[in-house]
Amino acid sequence: MPLSSHLTPGIAIHALASRLRQLPPSCGPVRLIGVDGHAGSGKSTFAGQLATALGGAPVLHLDDIATHEELFAWTERLLREVIEPLTRGETAHYRPYDWRARHFGPTHALPPAPVVLVEGVGAGRRALRPHLARLLWMELPHEEAWTRGRTRDGEEQHAFWAGWVEAEHRHFAEDPSRPFADLLVRQGSEGYEVLPGPVGTTGPDQDLTHSDGPSAVC
Repeated sequence: MPLSSHLTPGIAIHALASRLRQLPPSCGPVRLIGVDGHAGSGKSTFAGQLATALGGAPVLHLDDIATHEELFAWTERLLREVIEPLTRGETAHYRPYDWRARHFGPTHALPPAPVVLVEGVGAGRRALRPHLARLLWMELPHEEAWTRGRTRDGEEQHAFWAGWVEAEHRHFAEDPSRPFADLLVRQGSEGYEVLPGPVGTTGPDQDLTHSDGPSAVC
């Protein structure tokens, strides 16, 4: 899946959007695209821009699915409330979690659009991969991503981040995503670069390193 590697604003994203539209459906009539990466790696921003390039594709944020009590133990709920209805070609309904109020909010509808993006830490977990048309990984070392996230959220979220880092480490150690990514996305000063991921570059005779850090940088 060769794409333009130029960092000209919008070029790589629009080329990617064009290719994604041409994929066969993976979840009922839906081409479900996963955008994974470490917390703070820019998944939400990238997914928003990709959704725009796709003509307003729906985006499911896994922050709406996770809770304080279930940072990563939300698989069954996501499959039941979202994946199964989409597989049947039906509109999915879920209740986004309110992180400040600590309870679920009003029901939100997710239609079975031609392309649906699911973004968040764990979007490429093994239970979801069979339903994905493509898995994208935001290529940013975890320490750099976490530093960005802490800066973004401020001192009031310091305690939460301490617990999150431990939970994310544990999740990716048990259920890595990056080794199964079709494409890697790198953010530059003027746009994004989209590169082949481990799935596209690892042959049958090559070893696959189960790590969620970009090579040895992490």
